[in-house]
Formats: sequence, structure tokens, C-alpha cells
Amino acid sequence: MKVAFFDAKPYDMPGFDRFAAGTDLEIKYFETKLSEDTVSLAAGFDAVCVFVNDTVNEGVVNRLYDLGVRVIALRCAGFNNVDTRACFGKIHVYRVPAYSPYAVAEHAMAMLLTLNRKIHKAYNRTREFNFSLSGLSGFDLHGKTVGIVGTGKIGRIFADICKGFGMHILAYDKFPVQNSGLNYVELPELFAKSHILSLHCPLTDETYHLINDDTVEMMKPGAVIINTSRGALIDTESLINGLKTQIIGGAGLDVYEEEGDLFYEDQSARIVHDDNLVRLIAMPNVIVTSHQAFLTQEALSNIAETTVDNLLRFSRGEGNPDTEVCYRCQRQESCRKERQKKCF
Repeated sequence: MKVAFFDAKPYDMPGFDRFAAGTDLEIKYFETKLSEDTVSLAAGFDAVCVFVNDTVNEGVVNRLYDLGVRVIALRCAGFNNVDTRACFGKIHVYRVPAYSPYAVAEHAMAMLLTLNRKIHKAYNRTREFNFSLSGLSGFDLHGKTVGIVGTGKIGRIFADICKGFGMHILAYDKFPVQNSGLNYVELPELFAKSHILSLHCPLTDETYHLINDDTVEMMKPGAVIINTSRGALIDTESLINGLKTQIIGGAGLDVYEEEGDLFYEDQSARIVHDDNLVRLIAMPNVIVTSHQAFLTQEALSNIAETTVDNLLRFSRGEGNPDTEVCYRCQRQESCRKERQKKCF
């Protein structure tokens, strides 16, 4: 099986080379992202491997199918960048549902601690031998209420971390986890009572711009927002307005809704034309990291191992219901995935 690997970075290759060694996978690494302009690079390949900012819309899907590609291997958990309805019946889509939930949850807490205790500011000051404490005050996390939106593995691990700090937990999920011990409430109550709001839900039509003008108005004044999930969960204009009016006391953003042409690349020698991102980065109570919450040695290894396994299973004609994306095909007959088979 020949695999076209798009948006390849130096930290991706060692793990994939290690797990693909001795198999029938032949991987070709491309630095460019997959898009309608670059899809022709997949000619002659059986599969493509993509990441969060590759574009796999209906046009790309149809072109991949015409080129003979029959499987898309996502090396991430989210799949909002893939038109799965266009894929159904043509191209199978596999993902990595749980590469390292600890990595993302720990990064969320690291952002909260850094933002609250002004670690980034203190670091910059002391490098210039400025040991003033002015402007570095934070607040105790102990006793504060954190609202967690999305209680999959990452959200539940983040909840466990917060419990270790002595925080009170409120949770919201469309599909609450039974026997999780979490206190589930509706979103208005969660927004109104939470000192900290941490987003761990997938990006869907329902969660798009979950944080907007209306929901910002519901929030406890001074609430801190942490987002390590998907950028478009937050309406950036609403976030900026909330920060300006001080309804929102701070934001830790590992993701950004217009990150596609910016993140993962060195932009330091260029003029960034995204005015909203420039405004956010300029704010003293905002921290932006470049979608790096997943970036641990353990996570990279797990991503490579699971992705290679997905491709090898497909090449052998096997299904993997744990990792194949559900296409919401709404078939009348019983679900093939539930019967441990490929979806089509």
C-alpha cells in the first residue's frame, strides 16, 4: 500500500517510519497540506494520511476517489475537516480516537496555571533581571468552580486533574457518561456558575461558535476560558468583545478558528494579516499556543502506531469499528460497524 502523507513535520516521521518498517506500507512524505490545489499529488497512491488543517471537502474527496485513493487515515481524533458524507460509499475514513488524552488535559491545565499565575510574564521579566511582583497576582484554584464542556476521555481526565487542585466540577455533555461521578448541568447553569470554562467537545454543527455573544453574556464576570479542542467552538469576535468588557477575565487558546494557514509554520518574519489573532496575542490576559496540546512523545508514538495499524488492517480487508469514522449514513438495515465490519 502506497501512502501519501500530507502536512508532514519532522516530529511525525520517526514514529511512522518505525511502525511502518517491515510492513507493506510505503510512505511518501509531503510538506504541503492537502487541498484542492494539491490533491493531484495523491495520484498513484492507495491512501492519504492527513492532519487537522488539511482540507478534505467534497471536491477533494471526489478527486481522491478518481485518483484511486480508497482510504483516508487521520492522524488525529477530530474529523471536522473531512466531508464524511461525501466519503460514504467511496473512501473509508479512519482516525486516532485516543492517542493520549493525558497530553491534552495536562496542556489545558498548564495553560490555566500559566495564565492565572502570570508565569509567562514572570519568565520574561526575570530574564531581564526585573524581579518586581507588580501585576503578577493570580487567584487560588482551590475552591473555584470549573465548567467542563465535553466529557470524553480528555474532559474526564481534566476533571480528575481539577479535583486534585480541590476545585468543584460542573459538566455538560450531550451524551453524559454514566457512573462518571460528574455533576452534569445544562449549559446556562454551567456558564453562570463557572470561574473557569474548559472546552473538550468536538466541533459539529451544534457546537460551532458555542461561545458567542449570547453565551458570553451568561458567564460569571471574570471567567477564564481554556480551549484545547477546536478553534471554531469560539466566535473570535465575541471572545474579543468579552475580553474588552472584562466579562471574560482571560483566555488560554491552543486552537484558533482561522489557524489553518498560520499554525505549525514559522510566521515570525512575516506580517500576519489576521487582525483578530494579532489583537488576541497583544492582550495581556490571553495566551495562544499553536495547537500543540497533543505534542508529547507518548502521543506521537500512539498516533503513529494506531494510524499504521488502521492502514494495515484496511490493506488486509479488515474492518476496525473502534477507529472508522461513523458516516451517519442512516441506513435502514443494521449497522455494519456494530457488526465489526467496514461501514461499506
